[in-house]
Amino acid sequence: MVRRIDVNGSGGVRLAAWEFADPPQKGDSPVAEAGGGGVLLLHGLLGRAAHWAETARWLSPRYRAIALDQRGHGRSEKPVSGPYVLDAYVADAEAVIEQLGLAPVTLIGHAMGALTAWQLAARRPDLVRALVILDMRASALGAATQRQWTEWFRSWPVPFATLADVRRWFAEEDPTLERPAPARGDFYAEVMAERADGWRPLFFRRQMLLAREAYAHDAHWEELALVECPTLVVRGLDGALGRAEAQEMVRVLPRGHYAEIPDAGHLVHYEQPDGWRRVAEPFLEAAVPA
Repeated sequence: MVRRIDVNGSGGVRLAAWEFADPPQKGDSPVAEAGGGGVLLLHGLLGRAAHWAETARWLSPRYRAIALDQRGHGRSEKPVSGPYVLDAYVADAEAVIEQLGLAPVTLIGHAMGALTAWQLAARRPDLVRALVILDMRASALGAATQRQWTEWFRSWPVPFATLADVRRWFAEEDPTLERPAPARGDFYAEVMAERADGWRPLFFRRQMLLAREAYAHDAHWEELALVECPTLVVRGLDGALGRAEAQEMVRVLPRGHYAEIPDAGHLVHYEQPDGWRRVAEPFLEAAVPA
C-alpha cells in the first residue's frame, strides 16, 4: 500500500511525502507504532521518493518510514523562482520531520539527499538519532563537473518516444556509460512522465543545475565533523565516492562507521538492494534499537 502525505516545506513549497507500507491505525502514535521510531528517506538529485520503495517496505515493520519527493522532484512543487539551494532542502527536511512527528529521526540519504541529511544532523542534533550516507562526497565537486552535467543534459534525446527508449538510452546508449547498466535504465524510467509528445523528465533540468550549483563548489567537511549521532558511510565499489575519501569521512565523524557494496555504482541501493540491506540493517539495529 502507498499513501501520499502533503507537507508544507520552507517558504510554503508544497512537498509530497510517501509511505510505502500500511499506514498507522486510528489512535496509534505516528511514530510509536513502529518501535524504532521515524525514518526519513531522501533521494539524490534527479531522483524521487519511489526509488526508496523497496527500502521503505523492509524498514516498515520496525520503523515509520517516510520517503520525500524533494522540491523540484517527483510530485512536489517546482517553483520557478526556487530557491534551489542547500539551505532550502535542509529546511524542507526539517519541516517534514516536525510536521509528521518523526523526531528523533533516522535520516537515510543518497547523494544530494545524503548531503541534506548530514547538514540537518549537524544543525539540529536534537532531531536526529542516526544517519546513513550513501555515495556522497564531502569534498567540493568542482566547476568542471558542473559543465559536464550541462553537456550531459544536452545529450538527452528528449522527448523519448517510449519508456523502452528511456531504459535503453540510460542503460546502454548514454555516452557517459562505460558498460551497460540495466538498473540505471530502470532508475531513470521512474523519473519520466508521458506528455503529448512523448516521455519527459518529472523535473526541469535547469532547476537541477541550479540545485547542483548550490553545493558543487564547496567542501562540506566542517559540517560533517559536527554530526554527533551514529553515522554509516556507504559506497559502491564503482560509485562516485572513493574509498580513501569515504574512510576519511568516517574518521572525521565522531561516531562514524564504514561499509562498501561490491558490484554497485553510484545508485547503490537501487543497483544492489540485497547488498544495501545487508549493510544497513545491522547498523540500524545497533544504532536505533526497538
